[in-house]
Amino acid sequence: MNASLKSGKAGDKAAGGYRRLGPLPENHPPVKTGKVGVLLVNLGTPDGHDKKNMRKYLEEFLTDARVIEWPKLLWYPVLYGIVLNTRPKKSGAAYETIWNRELDESPLRTITRSQSEKLAAMLAKHEEVIVDWGMRYGNPSIASRLEALRAQGCERIVVFPLYPQYSAATTATVNDKAFEYLMQQRWMPAVRTVPPYHDDPVYIDALAVSIEQHLAKLGFEPEKVIASYHGIPVSYFNKGDPYHCHCQKTSRLLAERLGWKEGRLLTCFQSRFGPEEWLQPYTDETIGHLAKEGVKNLAVFNPGFVADCLETLEEIAGEGEEIFHENGGVNFTHIPCLNDSAGGMKVLETMVRRELSGWI
Repeated sequence: MNASLKSGKAGDKAAGGYRRLGPLPENHPPVKTGKVGVLLVNLGTPDGHDKKNMRKYLEEFLTDARVIEWPKLLWYPVLYGIVLNTRPKKSGAAYETIWNRELDESPLRTITRSQSEKLAAMLAKHEEVIVDWGMRYGNPSIASRLEALRAQGCERIVVFPLYPQYSAATTATVNDKAFEYLMQQRWMPAVRTVPPYHDDPVYIDALAVSIEQHLAKLGFEPEKVIASYHGIPVSYFNKGDPYHCHCQKTSRLLAERLGWKEGRLLTCFQSRFGPEEWLQPYTDETIGHLAKEGVKNLAVFNPGFVADCLETLEEIAGEGEEIFHENGGVNFTHIPCLNDSAGGMKVLETMVRRELSGWI
């Protein structure tokens, strides 16, 4: 037996032959316990739209093996040789058009913070609950916010990837990053992750109400309405990713809830990147085709995004409208995401309370 473990004093015998620990140092911080954390996590945002910040953000995003599944030997030369030398300037210019200049941040950060604050107020009667927010890419990082929750005494944490439809490139990578942090901790909190809610009645109803209210304020009636989801490569779908199925089910349930005839609501996919084939039909091409075919009034919304961001404000509300008008369309409207509206917050609260069951 190691000499350091042998009993040499009478006091050691009471400890079963092991030496007792002495008192902790006087400056040792007290350990806080008894709290329950909720961490809202969205995709991410650069800290600024300048080239340096854009490059840093894009590098973190595009080196995620869940996002780009190509072998590193093939992808990294392209990424570091071409993409990160050209795309930061282009993406930065796009971000600049939607930037929240008052707070000097992207709309996604502004809205996600507000969602966190409003959810905290909705759960305020549960004094043990602490609500926080973070980003998968950029700041505040998932690790930093989990550490902050632990420091406040959270022994149980609900991680909420803010994606109604599941994909390995979104929901799974958030969970990966959370558990990557937890793997480094000696004292690990109990953790629950919020599952996809693409077919949940409260989510479908919130979307329907937001659409009905928006269309009721227009001076025209759209002949077609596009539900535009972020795309993924077809190869990911072929490997078993359920994302396409989740999107189709959301659209089907929504059309039923709205009472629309078949063919009025179209499901499309946007934001493709690289040479691979992505889920179709493509949103931009569909907008152009509809205008050429004589559709004069069009509405587009983004049910896969819980907060307006670059892909909704610049790509759809901006570029989408330009494509429609250039091809003969007359009236175009973008229906905002649920954001921190009453309906959107009801969805988030419902999902969180469900996962907090038994903890509060």
